[in-house]
Amino acid sequence: MKLATLLNAGTFGLFALAAKAEYPLKPIPFHEVEMTSEFWRPRLETQRKVLVPFAFGKTEPGVAHLQAAADHLAGKKVDGHRPHRFIDSDLYKVMEGAAYLAKLKDDPELEAQFDRIVDVIAEAQEPDGYLYPSHTTGVGGEKHMMGDKPYTFVVHSHELYNMGHLYEAAIAYYQATGKDKLLKVAEKNARHVNKVFFEGGDPRYNNGKPIKQAPGHQEPELALVRLYRVTGEKLYLDMARKFLEIRGITYVPDGEGVMSPTYAQQHKPVTEQSEAVGHAVRATYLYSGMADVSVLTGNTAYSKALDRIWANIVNTRMHITGGLGAVHGIEGFGPQYELPNDHAFNETCAAVGNVLFNYRMFLLHKDAKYLDVAEVALLNNVLAAVNLEGNKFFYVNPLAADGKYPFNHGTAGRAPWFGTACCPSNMARLLPQVQGMTYAQDEENVYVTFYAGSSTTANVAGIPVTLTQKTNYPNDGKIQLRIAPRSPAKFKLQLRIPTWARDRFVPGELYTYAKAAEEQPVLRVNGKKVDYKIEKGFAVIERTWKKGDQVELDLPMSVKVSHCHKAVEANHNRIALTRGPFVLCAEGLDNEGATQRFFFDSDAPDLSDSTIGKANTPHGSFVQTTVEVNELTRSGGAKSATMKLIHY
Repeated sequence: MKLATLLNAGTFGLFALAAKAEYPLKPIPFHEVEMTSEFWRPRLETQRKVLVPFAFGKTEPGVAHLQAAADHLAGKKVDGHRPHRFIDSDLYKVMEGAAYLAKLKDDPELEAQFDRIVDVIAEAQEPDGYLYPSHTTGVGGEKHMMGDKPYTFVVHSHELYNMGHLYEAAIAYYQATGKDKLLKVAEKNARHVNKVFFEGGDPRYNNGKPIKQAPGHQEPELALVRLYRVTGEKLYLDMARKFLEIRGITYVPDGEGVMSPTYAQQHKPVTEQSEAVGHAVRATYLYSGMADVSVLTGNTAYSKALDRIWANIVNTRMHITGGLGAVHGIEGFGPQYELPNDHAFNETCAAVGNVLFNYRMFLLHKDAKYLDVAEVALLNNVLAAVNLEGNKFFYVNPLAADGKYPFNHGTAGRAPWFGTACCPSNMARLLPQVQGMTYAQDEENVYVTFYAGSSTTANVAGIPVTLTQKTNYPNDGKIQLRIAPRSPAKFKLQLRIPTWARDRFVPGELYTYAKAAEEQPVLRVNGKKVDYKIEKGFAVIERTWKKGDQVELDLPMSVKVSHCHKAVEANHNRIALTRGPFVLCAEGLDNEGATQRFFFDSDAPDLSDSTIGKANTPHGSFVQTTVEVNELTRSGGAKSATMKLIHY
């Protein structure tokens, strides 16, 4: 494959940044980072060899759904076409993930498969740009939550949501291959949406009047910004801004549950919002779009609202795993401090959204606390949602389970797929980009944001600087960083000192360590221990760097005990165990039965005798921690025992 020549976009992916008014920090894109990490590289290989091909197979019904529309438009008889609101969006997300893999490594077979699907999509698009198979073939309707005609039930039809994911897939494929057929489909649809929603004049839609209603499921806002970045067409940025400006103004639902004003964050203008409410995936996508538009338009009212909302999340509405949206039914945020364990929802897509939102907040504020939240959500919720083999998934991610109750959309464990498959398809597009969250820079600073065995080259004031990390992080806290500028270069090296290595596991007021940390991070430059100051969560080293300079950071990874805010009733008389950036979890399989039989005498037990080992499986290895506990006996007494824990 040949990389497209892009005049308006310098990088690539969910965090792609154009060379225009942008975030204060620029991440080094994922395809410019070589990942050698023993933790991440096997997962990326699994992504290529198993997860994405597996997901492509599972999303064939989405292709068939589009083919029915293509056949109908070609004048062919279509029998048995079943309506679906969003099945094609799952296909688009897998296509986006496949494009990222294609960017990393040529794959002619994958490219041919992609081209075949693009042909079907193009043929399924109506002449005016509309693209929604159920309405095209006439099988949609009110009972399927689609409305009887196009755009008559925007709050739940997913017509705009689907197109957002199509735009992102089209952009990713264009940037990977230079092929613009799908990008043209995306742009044609975007112009159509602009006409129907903001200009009017087409009697087929809303009697020719502008619809002026924001998407019921946020996603087009993010995608339109990316479309603007890659094409330079300001119309798309204006559309993203307009969708934000009218939310909670031109249309406010009047009902309960999924028709409540808060469900899709339509209860008030976005700049006036202060709390995280409603459907958690919709919310985090909205917040990500607000961050993008804030930077590109200079509207600081969006970023001020995001500061308030972020504080509300980390102080009152986030599980210790980074999970968001604890409440079933609305798949979203409940009242403050409503954080149940065994019936927590914590949709995988919401954790993906948590990563996207917090990474943008980091780029905006240059503050590591946002990376700390993103990392916890990535390691403890996103990764928890797929097995090591790469073919079974969690849709929901509770903090406790008995192994019998079918909590995971009908299963008591991971499932091979779901009728609503947004979660595995979302993982298919996020995980290939993890290495793009490893480094960032501006004119005077190089930031090491996520620790992982890797190498890349930053350009600091015109001087190429090669950075090479050697570490077994996140399983181990020892990090070595070799710095090799082409010629001596003066800049500030910013090394993230995670919240978990300081006073609490994750930012916010919800979780605090039972005991103050006894060991502190140690930093050495060329073998000599150095003092450092922490600025916004980063240890800052300013010097003139020369080829061969080496920095060593040692982040102590003892097992720690966390307490939860007393307002969270579900966690009274409960503690959480963590090690480094991982929440620890006890499973019955490792402990010869139900783990509910274990308990501690104290809410601040001494875990200094904990042992750290390694367990191997046919599909990879993981760290196992053993701690001393008490165990209930069948007679009602108690005895000393050991409990094995793995990373959640």
